[in-house]
Amino acid sequence: QVQLVESGGGLVQPGGSLKLSCAASGGIFSIRAMAWYRQAPGKQRESVATITSGGSTAYADRVKGRFTISRDNAKNTVYLQMNSLKPEDTAVYYCNVETAIRGYWGQGTQVTVSS
Repeated sequence: QVQLVESGGGLVQPGGSLKLSCAASGGIFSIRAMAWYRQAPGKQRESVATITSGGSTAYADRVKGRFTISRDNAKNTVYLQMNSLKPEDTAVYYCNVETAIRGYWGQGTQVTVSS
């Protein structure tokens, strides 16, 4: 059974950094795009960053220049380095993995940016 296990969330002060990880296991094959989404209380889930199998990346405007997405194909893992965090980055962050067959979601990890 495919599982996506996220880690790295937590409480950080404004201006701080966090690195999220999401490892896919359980016989997942033919991974194409990997991505991070987030959902703040009372808001819709939104795309944060995407990385293709070839390494091309795309970012939401509000995180460009602050967040960096990367992946380790050998480990089926996607990362999100978040710098210069702002209170408005507070949300539950979800990883998403798309294969040739279907997409999978992680359980979410809470990121709270507060002084």
